[in-house]
Amino acid sequence: MVSLILVSGGDIASTNQADELLKMADWTEMSPIEGLPAYSYKDARMWWMKDGCLWEDDLDKRWLQATGEKPSEIIFPSRHSAASGNASLTLHPIGTMQVPEEQVPDYGGKAGDCPPPNPRIAAWWREMNRVASDLSEFDLSLETTHHGPWIETPSLFIEIGSTAETWGHENAAKLLAGIIYRGLGLDGSSGLGNWNGEGRVVVTLGGGHYAPRGNLLASHDGIWIGHMLATYALPFTKDESGNVGGMWENSIRKAIAATKLGFPGGEVICSMDKKAFKGWQRQAIRDLLDELSVPLLKSSEII
Repeated sequence: MVSLILVSGGDIASTNQADELLKMADWTEMSPIEGLPAYSYKDARMWWMKDGCLWEDDLDKRWLQATGEKPSEIIFPSRHSAASGNASLTLHPIGTMQVPEEQVPDYGGKAGDCPPPNPRIAAWWREMNRVASDLSEFDLSLETTHHGPWIETPSLFIEIGSTAETWGHENAAKLLAGIIYRGLGLDGSSGLGNWNGEGRVVVTLGGGHYAPRGNLLASHDGIWIGHMLATYALPFTKDESGNVGGMWENSIRKAIAATKLGFPGGEVICSMDKKAFKGWQRQAIRDLLDELSVPLLKSSEII
């Protein structure tokens, strides 16, 4: 079982993080995997794609087939794009649960589904807040679950945003590479965010893309974060007869199921932004969670 770091060769934010990681330890160059560079250090592997990773599905299975090593997790150092143009450092899980199966997701992934979230997300978020004081020009945020690729292994993206002016920021790359290095225990420590099978795991429902509820909850020690679903990932419909439809139910079912895979043995709970939904939508969510036997708790009941 190895931790696999997937580098996007056409993305300076990704390659800069990878270059900094290579400087931090005595990595061994492996034989090329699928003709692409790969490196090894302790239980970590680094694999460089030619360009991006969003459409590179089944990377976990491809690595296993080529090497005989099964990835236990996948880390994607990456750039982050946003219309705001604000300098930012972000973390997030991946998935496109809200996309109907007959559609092709705009940015990769498997329509109507999501991989397991990486259990390290909350711990790395706390570490990011701890070490980023020297980069005061950067906003720090979790992001809600979005985009590809499709894999079946717990994963996270760790990103520098949000325009070409900051993607190549060397100090930001060093900071995030340090989080990966310490977070995976490559410094000789036990690492950050190792799931031990105990504790509450929060799936957040509703709110904006930059995960205000996730940011708040994950900032507290002892909190684990699974998938985070923005309001747009919970689309509702309601016909003239009052029948409720839309992909919201699939999003919640898949997010909870994937989170349970990422946190085996954990107690999965949900936290909802009530202001993000109409009354009938809130009731539909409560009814579904009752069916799934997943508690819906207020933030004050969690932290």
